[in-house]
Amino acid sequence: MKLHTLVCFLGLATGFASAAENPADYPQQAPLTLQGEGPWYRLQVPMAVQLAAKHADLRDLRVFDKEGEALPYALNVVSAQASSTEHSATARLFPLYGAAADPGQQPGLRIQRSTVGTVVEVLPDTPPATGERRSGWLLDAGDADFPFERLALDWNSSAEGFQHFRIEASDDLQHWRPWGDGQLARLSFNGERMDVSDIPLPGQKARYLRLLWASGQEAVELKGARLQGRTDMAAATPLVWSEPLAGRRESDGSFRWDLPLALPLERVRFSLDPAQQHLMAPVALSGRADKGQGEQEGWYPLARGVLYDLPMEGRQVRQDELTLAGSPVRQLRLVTDERGTGLGSAAPSLSVAMRASELVFLARGSAPYSLALGKADAHSASLPLSVLIPGYDAQKPAPIGQASLASPLQGASAAAQAVGEGNWKRIGLWAVLLAGVALLGGMAYSLLRGGKTSA
Repeated sequence: MKLHTLVCFLGLATGFASAAENPADYPQQAPLTLQGEGPWYRLQVPMAVQLAAKHADLRDLRVFDKEGEALPYALNVVSAQASSTEHSATARLFPLYGAAADPGQQPGLRIQRSTVGTVVEVLPDTPPATGERRSGWLLDAGDADFPFERLALDWNSSAEGFQHFRIEASDDLQHWRPWGDGQLARLSFNGERMDVSDIPLPGQKARYLRLLWASGQEAVELKGARLQGRTDMAAATPLVWSEPLAGRRESDGSFRWDLPLALPLERVRFSLDPAQQHLMAPVALSGRADKGQGEQEGWYPLARGVLYDLPMEGRQVRQDELTLAGSPVRQLRLVTDERGTGLGSAAPSLSVAMRASELVFLARGSAPYSLALGKADAHSASLPLSVLIPGYDAQKPAPIGQASLASPLQGASAAAQAVGEGNWKRIGLWAVLLAGVALLGGMAYSLLRGGKTSA
């Protein structure tokens, strides 16, 4: 019985020794700055941390105290696709004529305002004044009650080319606020037809949109317009951007960029060369993710669009971003239409963005605390948020302080100096534990030997 107890205790002690975390196993570390009372603190994981991790799901992320003890934490890795509720609404279309393009002065439109809102009605058989061009369109979103993220237009054009217009929003047809610029394009490209008909919007609500073409230009004919957006927690989660990543130009003229691991990208931004005047480049972006064992999948399309930096109406207008669907991507390839100006001989730098992950940890032990990651064979130690914070209710969140990186990630050797004398205390505790394990092993061996001698 005595021997059995000793052997069991020896097994538990050995298992505890092997399961304990060691900060030295995590090659990338950074000290944390805390604000608020705690004891729980929240950190929006920066993109630099995401790119330095060994695993896209951040299973190798840990938080340590001064003594080198791992702290309990919960990690919310946002999946925008899994939790999104998509919305779509058809907008009513009204053509606008003349230079002013004021809906209140348009032939064929009657504006009624009352306590319940503003209503636009079409008057039958009311043609525009002779010689007036169609200078824009008024879109009535009706009762659509969601943030507008994209505008899909069904349009006619007698020739290929580009259509540029200004976007404004209003709730009463009197006060208008700018929503940026829109770009339509219809081109034949490498034996394929490229149709850019989706316009990104800022993710805000409005009752009316106004699309205004430049002075002297006639607006295209619109046959339909749909507003798209989503409402969910993921939509409210901000995007985190990387620093510009260097690329390379391939022998076939395409541009390539490599990420350290496959990430669910939602947006990319290109560093357009300001020295290149009147830049306009139709582009096709494709990507691929690791397939495993050194093999890779084939390229699949991610986005098409037009990148440009052009003077328009007395100001410089730039479009340097493309929107992606959030699928995991590790390599990116960009092909430009040779009929455009191109992007230059050297590959532009590329910044990538994804939904931010949120880390919540329970502060205990002594400060300073540090964030650590980079252990290749790490397993996730994340707890459910309801376990980390007993009685947690998303509708009534507990008071949680804010954490931020006090300095960029650094190698474990430099981070160890910041930990200081706390590590020596931890080493001493481990030495005592290992000495105890050795003593127990010796006692077990003596008992076993004594049992054989008596036999």
